Amino acid sequence: MSKTSFATTLDHLAGSASFKLADLNGLSNARRADTQLFAERWPAIAVERRREIVRGMGELSEENFEVEFTPLYRVALYDVDAQVRAAAIDHLWESEDPTLIEPYLKYMTQDEATPVRAAAAKALGKYMLLVEMEELDEAQAASVRQALLTTSRNPLEDVEVRRRAIESLGYLSDDEIRAVIEDAYNAPSERLQAGALSAMGRSLDQYWSGTILMELSNPNPEVRLEAVRASGELELKRAVPALVDLLEDPNRPVLLGTLHALGQIGGPIARQALEMMAESEDEEVVQSAEDALAELEFAGGDDWLVYDLNASSADDVDPGELGADDDLDEAFRTLWQRRDNEFDD
Repeated sequence: MSKTSFATTLDHLAGSASFKLADLNGLSNARRADTQLFAERWPAIAVERRREIVRGMGELSEENFEVEFTPLYRVALYDVDAQVRAAAIDHLWESEDPTLIEPYLKYMTQDEATPVRAAAAKALGKYMLLVEMEELDEAQAASVRQALLTTSRNPLEDVEVRRRAIESLGYLSDDEIRAVIEDAYNAPSERLQAGALSAMGRSLDQYWSGTILMELSNPNPEVRLEAVRASGELELKRAVPALVDLLEDPNRPVLLGTLHALGQIGGPIARQALEMMAESEDEEVVQSAEDALAELEFAGGDDWLVYDLNASSADDVDPGELGADDDLDEAFRTLWQRRDNEFDD
């Protein structure tokens, strides 16, 4: 991409005329000189247009993995507008650059806008994952951990910011973090409870499996969704019957999240449920079911122990009870019929 093409694109986007998402391709893969030009011209662009551009770059990135706007997001990170700052933080989610830790910490603890503080708390989660993988400097790790702990425990902080801090801490696995998750789960705020369930899933700690299974029937769809996601993260085989029930959930995010979780967990019953959903007339459901089936195949298919649907755990099963394909089909039909009967009632 030449400097001229980048400059021409920027001229077009900065104007008052509407633009198409595809027009943003001209900003992709900015070189050093392009980024400098962007930084010089960006503040003079009308705030509503800056918001449109940042949102558009994020949408285009989701549609096309070949575009790259990271240098431009880093410019937008210091925008005077809170919506632009929050969007820039969100769109930098793939970057593990440790130089972003300092601005994220500053935004989480000092920014006047709640969405910016929440976005920064969420973004710091990737660095906690790096800590767990022993890929982050110890001093930086300690700084981020302490800031997240302080934020998560601050009763004067907005609940959304505390929730995101708790979720970020979920990547760590020690007694102090387990206590933070417990406190959030037992809090009166359902948003904190949802954050606690998200953290449980990220922890990959089977200690939380009973709580997660119980919350799959929570009447609050936000909490229920996080339980669904956590079931998939922990690959809870005992959650499959409840997840099949949730394939009739009226809440759209819960339904789509359930399809993804079944793909993560795998097994013959999950497979048959996903194959059935892949025959839906709903295009989004079909796509989600097919994606989940692809993930199931990639992860190894149906190689985990087939278990009695009424057993409290896989250890309670006689491995010979459901060994044949016909038995698996019958088990699935029984489960599906039970779901239909309950739904009709």
